[in-house]
Amino acid sequence: MEIAYFNWSSGKDSSLALYRAICSDKFVVEALFSVLKSDSEEIAMHGVSIELLKKQAESIGIPLVSFDFDPKWTVEEYESAMSGQINRFKEQNITTALFGDLRLEQLRKSREQKCNKAGIQAEFPLWNTPAKELMSEFIRLGFKAIIICVDKAVLSEEFVGKIIDEEFLKEFPPDVDICGENGEYHTFVFDGPIFKYPIEFKVGNKYCKQYRDPETKDIYEYCYLALE
Repeated sequence: MEIAYFNWSSGKDSSLALYRAICSDKFVVEALFSVLKSDSEEIAMHGVSIELLKKQAESIGIPLVSFDFDPKWTVEEYESAMSGQINRFKEQNITTALFGDLRLEQLRKSREQKCNKAGIQAEFPLWNTPAKELMSEFIRLGFKAIIICVDKAVLSEEFVGKIIDEEFLKEFPPDVDICGENGEYHTFVFDGPIFKYPIEFKVGNKYCKQYRDPETKDIYEYCYLALE
């Protein structure tokens, strides 16, 4: 069996990919790896705190390894620091990195290149599975997830706070990727077959943030749900 670390975002794709990896009997997952913003100790874009990530890891039974990055870093500084972390995994005899990506080719190539430099194999348990099939599998297996962020350019903020279930699938706009692969929405998973017990959390207020693309200067607005 391959010794692996899993790139953990706290959401539905991570959860289903980890489930598949565990059930395959091909991998021994030694760590959940999460990238956090150093100024907030939250996952970028998801807004999930390290406290909730720790709760997930404890319920799953796999240690959490966090990587703090400074939002002020240049791309080169980030890449250098990330390469150092991947090399540390390699030094711990980890041979495989697991990802929950679905079908973004450029993203996959980028991840593979970074891992290959350290002599680590990148694996994608969900790759190219049809979107509707993935969502149905997620619900059928008993996973529970709440939507914690939406891109307001493509989804109404009314979706923030909704639970992913059959009703959600019926309400979802047909012209938007149902899996949110392009960042249309993000989730927090709080129960399912990979957890020993449900994650306890409190729902807070909704709030919005704007982000400016440093290259195009375009402004993007996202609506979030605070969780504690």
